[in-house]
Amino acid sequence: QVQLLESGGGLVQAGASLRLSCAASGRTFRRGAMGWFRRAPGKEREFVAAIGWEGNTTRYADSLKGRFTISRDNAKNTVYLQMNSLKPEDTAIYYCASDPSMRSVLMTGRWTGSWGQGTQVTVSS
Repeated sequence: QVQLLESGGGLVQAGASLRLSCAASGRTFRRGAMGWFRRAPGKEREFVAAIGWEGNTTRYADSLKGRFTISRDNAKNTVYLQMNSLKPEDTAIYYCASDPSMRSVLMTGRWTGSWGQGTQVTVSS
């Protein structure tokens, strides 16, 4: 089973940048998908971004395109989320997720692998 550990969250002012990291350990799905989700206070969890094994297939929530960038380093079993021009509405707990198949994720939107515990991102105005 894959264990996921997020890091890099914190308190920043609007307009700042943060880079989140998600380190995978255990039985890693190197050929699978990795993704980021977030849950804002009082809201449902929402999809942020996903990336396939080779790193050349990515998907983003439409509202976040251009500000957030997902990447991965398979040698380090780590996926990153670069967040720029942060806004107060980006305040949320950010979660990392894995799935054995990027194709399945793209077709169904379901993530059947592991989830991390989350890292808090707070953006002040």
